[in-house]
Amino acid sequence: MGLVRAALASRTVASLTSPKSLDHYLEQVHPLWTVEAVRARVVEVRRETGDASTVVLRPNGAWKGFVPGQHVQFGIEVDGTRKVRVFSVSSSQAASDGTFSVSVKAHPDGYVSQFLHRELRPRTVVYLSQAEGEFVLPAQVPDDLLLLSGGSGITPVMSMARTLRDRGHRGRVTFLHYARSRDDEMFTPELDRLAAELPGATVVRVYTREPEVGAELEGRFMLDHLRRLGVDPTVATTFCCGPAGLIASVRDTYDELGARDLLRTEYFKVPSVDLDAADATGTLSFDDAGTSTDNSGSTILEQAEAAGLTPAFGCRMGVCNTCAVKKLSGAVRHVVSGEVSANTDETIKVCVNVPVGDVSVAL
Repeated sequence: MGLVRAALASRTVASLTSPKSLDHYLEQVHPLWTVEAVRARVVEVRRETGDASTVVLRPNGAWKGFVPGQHVQFGIEVDGTRKVRVFSVSSSQAASDGTFSVSVKAHPDGYVSQFLHRELRPRTVVYLSQAEGEFVLPAQVPDDLLLLSGGSGITPVMSMARTLRDRGHRGRVTFLHYARSRDDEMFTPELDRLAAELPGATVVRVYTREPEVGAELEGRFMLDHLRRLGVDPTVATTFCCGPAGLIASVRDTYDELGARDLLRTEYFKVPSVDLDAADATGTLSFDDAGTSTDNSGSTILEQAEAAGLTPAFGCRMGVCNTCAVKKLSGAVRHVVSGEVSANTDETIKVCVNVPVGDVSVAL
């Protein structure tokens, strides 16, 4: 099948089907028949909590697999309109049944996540990208590993833990997860079993709003939590995924200890933007549309939408490149890193950049 796919992807075949791709014609025959475009059929939609679900997917032959920690662009078509968002893979890389899963918390204003949680049904065909992202479990797993997550940030970390379990990993693994309550926690039954199924693993959950009686740890992340678990941040390689507050606390702690090189992080939600920031001045110009607006201090994507434009976007958190456009002039500040860039004709992701004074973008 690989040789057939390679032949169909050749320039000769592409010239025969131009200006449309071969995939365009194959999909008219069967929605999963493609050469390059990744499609998948929904096998199961499993409820994790009252507002979170896992979607089990069987991809077509164009799928190249994933590394634990990666994400996919996930698209659904409703009433003739395709909506795309970015979700982390949550399943084990060692699964042998040809499926993988994404796990998603439904946000009140999230069209795709709400549809996925409430209306998506088995046998639905969805649109996917290849797996993407650098927040990944290395091929050579360190002997001392800390998996640290908060809220929905557990999904890529769970993929790592499941993979380590299924591969029979024997090194030390500490899995520390923060959730508001046990009812709000995803994968609870599996987390209850994980320490027994993964030799050398310690699994601890901290419920920040409804702590359990006799809990080993309480409150939000602090260095003392790691010390009480016997974790040395200067030795353990750490993978941390969660909200901005958790990431900031962990980074500050590791910076103070000189252990930043051992920390790998990924946000699942960008930090809130300070609309009263001193640089929320000037005019934001949308060059292609021939219009402009006073800089409100919010992200360029949000200001474009407020101005009646409809820029393409995917994740809205700086992970995918769907919203990348040319900044023609001016300076922008990245809401995650805080870095200000004033290069001319640079490509920026408008979902995580705010204008600093007068800015012009190719929108």
